[in-house]
Amino acid sequence: MNFEKYMIPCLFKKLFGFECLGCGFQRSVFLLFKGDFLGAFKMYPAIFTSLFFLTFAAFHFFDKSKKHQKLFWQVAFVNLAFMIGGYVYKHFI
Repeated sequence: MNFEKYMIPCLFKKLFGFECLGCGFQRSVFLLFKGDFLGAFKMYPAIFTSLFFLTFAAFHFFDKSKKHQKLFWQVAFVNLAFMIGGYVYKHFI
């Protein structure tokens, strides 16, 4: 099945002409579903930290207590660092 026709186009890329920090995430997730872990990493190097962050954010959303708020921001910062590092690696190295 060809998933290309069901993917959401990147509005940032359409407007500005270059990829954003999240470009490649959808394709990378589909590669993970196919079992191609290395291909998913090559498509979007921050795939594993992003999925971890999204899972952590979902648990943080349902747990309204403030006890994990510092950890939430630390995980967000680590994910952002991987996203920026992956973007630089993918486009400039």
